[in-house]
Amino acid sequence: MNIGILQCDHVRGELQPRFGDYPQMITALFANVAAEYQFRVFRVQAFEYPGSLDECDAYITTGSRHGVNDGQPWIQRLEDFIRQLHQAKKRYVGICFGHQLMIKALGGEVRKSGKGWGIGVTVNQVVHTRPWMQPVQPALNLVASHQDQVVALPPNVDIDVLAGSSFCPYYMLACGDHFLSVQGHPEFIKDYANALMEIRRSIIPAERVERGIASLQKTLDDQPFAQWMVNFFNAPGR
Repeated sequence: MNIGILQCDHVRGELQPRFGDYPQMITALFANVAAEYQFRVFRVQAFEYPGSLDECDAYITTGSRHGVNDGQPWIQRLEDFIRQLHQAKKRYVGICFGHQLMIKALGGEVRKSGKGWGIGVTVNQVVHTRPWMQPVQPALNLVASHQDQVVALPPNVDIDVLAGSSFCPYYMLACGDHFLSVQGHPEFIKDYANALMEIRRSIIPAERVERGIASLQKTLDDQPFAQWMVNFFNAPGR
């Protein structure tokens, strides 16, 4: 399977020697569950896109330090592309920024949460399952790094809430058989999350940072979620 990575940002330069950039994180995530996958990177900030939707079998968006409401031309172009994918019922997975932009593109609402930063490992309860969510588990623990959240789902669009918490009710969503999104970062390893929180101490309250670092003791469900994505890409209904 050929997966198009829609790269929406870069890992901070000082962290790239240790952790690589976002496309490398995503390909590493799939290494143990779908080593045969091929990946193509499209730098959407530079307006790089496939010539046609069918150049790739499915698409994944990376996270971004930018907000979906920033109004930048590259974000508006990506929003249009997501709507094209939706119309074509092309398989798509939105991660963090991509999760929020998917919902905004379909007519929902995203804004900065009054609950503050979501950082560290967050626990979210699975509230609805799809057949491709194997192995079955009651919760989903992934690294988080966000201020914005989905606050309203699109009207007149069939959105299924798959997982959430009191902090982030719309954590994992699906639209039909072709769109899947998650607020967390399955591609982030704990060491990277720790380094990112340390760098952001000047902009995140100290108590929130300490709680985020302490949360890294929790078990991550990055590999189960990677398997869910593989199952999703291969599920009937294409």
